Amino acid sequence: MKVVTAGIGLRAGHVLSILKEAMPEIEFAGYVDPQASYLDMIGLDVPRFETVDEMLAATKPDLYFIGSPNSFHLDNIRSGLEADVPHIFTEKPVVVSMAETMELGRLLAKHGGASRLMVGLVLRYSQHMVDLRTAIADGALGDIVSLEANEHIAPYHGAFFMRDWRRMEGHSGGFMLEKCCHDLDIYNMVTGSRPSRVASFGGRKSFVPTHAPTSNAEAEVFHVKKSIWESTDDPFRSDGDIIDFQTAILEYETGANLAFHTNLNVPDDHRRFCVMGAKGMAEGDFVRGYLKVTRRDGSVYSDNDYSTGSKAQIGAHYGADHMMVSDLADYLRGNSTQLPVSIVDALEAGIAALALDQARTLGQVVDLADTWDQFDQYGLRT
Repeated sequence: MKVVTAGIGLRAGHVLSILKEAMPEIEFAGYVDPQASYLDMIGLDVPRFETVDEMLAATKPDLYFIGSPNSFHLDNIRSGLEADVPHIFTEKPVVVSMAETMELGRLLAKHGGASRLMVGLVLRYSQHMVDLRTAIADGALGDIVSLEANEHIAPYHGAFFMRDWRRMEGHSGGFMLEKCCHDLDIYNMVTGSRPSRVASFGGRKSFVPTHAPTSNAEAEVFHVKKSIWESTDDPFRSDGDIIDFQTAILEYETGANLAFHTNLNVPDDHRRFCVMGAKGMAEGDFVRGYLKVTRRDGSVYSDNDYSTGSKAQIGAHYGADHMMVSDLADYLRGNSTQLPVSIVDALEAGIAALALDQARTLGQVVDLADTWDQFDQYGLRT
């Protein structure tokens, strides 16, 4: 199987290297990246190409991996669709604006590409979500009524966002889209629907000059995670325009609602969720590694500890990276016909994130009815 990549940063290198472990038959046939800092993760002898179009024409790959910065994704995907590549994998978020979302919807409809595109929304693959889907399908929660959730990341990680290219909304699409699209996707999945109305508040109060460290020793934590392309050194005085905290409220088409909070400067970080249904509840934390499902009579449906034993979280994203790669390998070999998350799921989560930032900047509740009507005209949701 011939594989090529647009972008070979840390994330692309990591996913491709463990995909190679799962699929020894892979041959890396080419890459495009003017600053290939992690080429060693797939092999220093992999041929370099100047452009994506040149690479696709020369190699005729079986799988085209897109690991470039977000603002390049639309053009990269367009090239893969027009070259009729059989399998395209794009990292999340797929695109960075509502306009790009609709343009990609048009391209997918034109090229029949929704079935060819795969996306790296890894939380859908996590053991937490595997077990939660089972509980929901088994009726342990009943109709989903309300949810509360967060994504709180540690200061070293927040500083990375404030130093990296992701600090610029023009490159990343904003923090809610870049980082929290995982979370928005899984809550779309849990409710079995999409947000109908959203509101949001937030800003930047931690990564500002007032709170800059006063000693080199204190500053070390803010440089743990390395940044390469379009990086800056000082996360407290950077030119970034993303937020470092945000609170969101979402009402879904089913009538369920979600209260969601994110913060980039949480020393004891966590990623918690609580899903309340008419017949039970599910509470979990990706970082601390547990999921407990309780019926309304107080009996425990399941109580999972993912920190030890056969379900222990191994590797990045709470073990979900390796689970995703295992599913991708089965799919690419033809041993399965469907993945837990689709490109359409990813675009819908992206629309939710973009609408939340629109609500935040306008100070208004944003109604998504017209947006969904426009998106649905492409007939991507089967």
